[in-house]
Amino acid sequence: MSAVLIPFGSAIHRAAARIRDGLRSEVAAQSPRWRLWAPVAFGGGCGVYFVLKVEPPLWPLVVLAALTAGLWLGARRMGRSRRWTLPLLLLACLAMGLATARVRSERIAAPIAPALSEPTVIEAWVVDVDSPGERGARVVIAPVRVRGLDPAATPHRLRATLRGEPPPPGASVRLFAILNPPPAPAAPGAYDFGRNAWFQGMGGVAFALGETRPAVLDDAPWRLRLAMRVNRVRYGLAQRIVARLGERNGGIAAAMTTGHEAWLRRADVDVMRDSGLAHILSISGLHMAIVGGFAFFLVRLVVAAWPWLALRVPGKKVAAVAGLIAVFSYLILSGAPPPAERAAITASIAFAAILLDRQAITMNALATAAFVVLLLQPEAIVTPGFQMSFAATAALVALSEVWPRRIRELSAPWPIVTVQRIGSWILAACAASLVAGLATGPFAMQHFNRTAVYGLLANMGTSPVADFVMMPALALGAMLEPLGLGAPFLWVAARAIEVMMTIGTTVAGLPGAVKTVSSAPVAALPVAFIGVLFLCLWRGRMRWLGLPFAAAVMIWPRGPVPDIWIGDGGTNAAVVVGDQAVIVRPGVRTFATDLWSRRRGLQGVDRPDAGWVCDRFSCRPKADGVLAMNWGRKAPDTEMLEALCGSAQVISLRASVPVLPATCDGRLVLDGADHARGGAVELWREGSGWKAVWSAQVRGQRPWSARPDPDVSDSGG
Repeated sequence: MSAVLIPFGSAIHRAAARIRDGLRSEVAAQSPRWRLWAPVAFGGGCGVYFVLKVEPPLWPLVVLAALTAGLWLGARRMGRSRRWTLPLLLLACLAMGLATARVRSERIAAPIAPALSEPTVIEAWVVDVDSPGERGARVVIAPVRVRGLDPAATPHRLRATLRGEPPPPGASVRLFAILNPPPAPAAPGAYDFGRNAWFQGMGGVAFALGETRPAVLDDAPWRLRLAMRVNRVRYGLAQRIVARLGERNGGIAAAMTTGHEAWLRRADVDVMRDSGLAHILSISGLHMAIVGGFAFFLVRLVVAAWPWLALRVPGKKVAAVAGLIAVFSYLILSGAPPPAERAAITASIAFAAILLDRQAITMNALATAAFVVLLLQPEAIVTPGFQMSFAATAALVALSEVWPRRIRELSAPWPIVTVQRIGSWILAACAASLVAGLATGPFAMQHFNRTAVYGLLANMGTSPVADFVMMPALALGAMLEPLGLGAPFLWVAARAIEVMMTIGTTVAGLPGAVKTVSSAPVAALPVAFIGVLFLCLWRGRMRWLGLPFAAAVMIWPRGPVPDIWIGDGGTNAAVVVGDQAVIVRPGVRTFATDLWSRRRGLQGVDRPDAGWVCDRFSCRPKADGVLAMNWGRKAPDTEMLEALCGSAQVISLRASVPVLPATCDGRLVLDGADHARGGAVELWREGSGWKAVWSAQVRGQRPWSARPDPDVSDSGG
C-alpha cells in the first residue's frame, strides 16, 4: 500500500512543481509589459467618474491623485520591489484618471439651454453644417443673442434643425425656434446624448418654426471666424465632390473626406450597416492610417527613387514628417470630430516613434497613445469609437507579436515566390479581419445591438479596394480638386465606391445577414473590455484565461424584458407582446423607439388599427388592455380620464393631473409630474403591481442632466 502511495504523492509534488514553475515563468515574462496596464487603470478611473450618480467634489479627487502618485514615487525611490510599486502605480493611475475626468468636466463647463415654454428668437453664426436628422437639415450655430436669456446663460453652441437647405458656414442667421437642452436618454441605461453634447460644448438644440433669415451681427471673435472659414472651405469641397460624382457616390465620398453626411442616403447607410461596412463612412483610425500610410510610403518611394536625394536625407524620417503633415491636414479637412482627433493622436505617436528611431507599431506605442487620448479626452472611455478602435488595434498588435515570421529563401523561382506571398497576404488579411472583428464584437453588441453576420466576408472583399484604391484616390482628389485637377482621381474613387456598394448590397441581402442582440447588464461591458485587454497584453498561455471574460457581453444572463416602455415625457410608448414591441404611436420619435426595441432584443411593430380607439391626442385599447396614453399638453377632462382608466391597467399622461376620477383607483397613472422627474421609464409587472425604472435614476444628477421638452427634442437620429 505504501509503495503505491509514495509514487502517487511524488507525482502530485512534481505536477505542483511544474505548475509553480510555469506560473513563475509566465509572471517573469510580463516584466517589460506591466507598465502597459497603467493606461488601463487610468481609463478605469475615467470610467468610474462617469458611472457615479452625483458629481464628486473636485479638490478631494485632486488630493487623492497627488497622494497616491506620491506614494508610488516614494516607493520607487526607496527601492521597493515591484510587488509594492506596481499596485501603487495602478492605484495612482486610477485616482489620476478619476481626477482628470472631473477636471475636464469642470474646464469645459458651459451654459445649457433651458426648456423655454415659448418659442424664441435666436441670432447666431453658422459654424458648420451637421448631418441631417429626422426632421430636416441641421447646422451647428454659435448664438450671439437669444431672446429671454442673459448673455451669461446663453449656450456657446447649439444644434439647430432648419427648414429647407442649410446655410453655409460663416452665414449669420435669425431663427424663430423652440429651444431645448440636449436630448435625454431614450431609455434607462441607453446612450446619453446629453453627456456627449456636454463634452462637445453643445449647449442645446433648436427647432426652427419658420424660414431661416439673415441677421446683422457684430464681427465674430477671431477663433470663431477661423473655424467658420475652415468649415466653409470643407463644405465647399464637399459640394464640389457631390456635383462632380453625383449624389450617391459623391455623398459617400464627401462623408469620408470632409465628414459632411448631408448627402448620404438612408438606404445606403442601412446597406453599409447591415453588411458590416459602416465603419468606413465615419472618419476614424482606418482613414487616418490609410491617408498617413499612403503619404509615408509615397514620399519614401520618391526619396528612394532619387539617388541624389536618398544619399543626403534620411528617407524614412522625411516620410514620417510627410505622414504627420498628411494626418493633420486630413484632421482639419474632416472637421476634427472626436474620433478623428483620437486617431490623429495615435497616428502621430506612431510617426513620432519613427522620428525617434523606435518601432512604430508596438504595444508601448499603443499604450502611450491611449494615455495621451484619455488625458486630453477622458470622456472617450465611454464612447463606442474609442473602445472599439483601441480594442481592435490592441488585438492586431498582439496578433503581429505571435504571427510566424516567413523564412526568406535564398533562391526560388519567382512564380513560387509570388504565389507564396499572395497566399501569405490573404491569410494575414483574413486573420486580421477575424481578430479585429472578434475584439470589437462585444462593443458592437452592447452599443448597437446588431451583428453583421457576414461582416468578415464584406470587409475582406472591400479591403483591397478601399485601402489601395478608394482612400488614396479620394485623398489625391480632395487635395487637387480646389485647383480643378481632382477629376481623374475622384473618378477612380467613384468606381471604387460602386464596387464597395455592390459588395455591401450583396452581403446585406444574404439570408440572416443581421442578427439583433439585446444589451447585457452594464457591468458586462467593462468585464469584456478587461478580458480583451488581458488576451492582448498578457504573454503566455495564461492569456486564454481572459477569453470567458471577453465573451461576457455574449454569455451574461439577461434580465426579464420589461412589459412596457414609455418614452421621455410620455410622448410615445410600446407594449411587449412576445418578441415584439408594439409601438403605440407609429412614426413618432422613431429613433427612440428603434433604439429601445433593439436594446431589448425586440422587433418593433406598428400598433394595429383594430382593437384600439385613437384620436389626435390619445390612444387606448377597446377592451381591458395594458396601456392607454394621452400626449396632449392640456390635461384631459374627466370624461377622457374615465375612458382611459377604464380601458387599461397603466395610463400615461403628458400633462399633470392633480385630481383623478374614481375610475382610476387601482390603476397605475403616470402624469406629467412623474415624467418631468424621471424621463423615460420601463415597467415590469410584479404580481398585482408594477416595478418602474426611470432613466433619471440611472443617469443621476450630473452637470449634463438638464431635461428637455421631449416633443421637440432632436435625438440625433
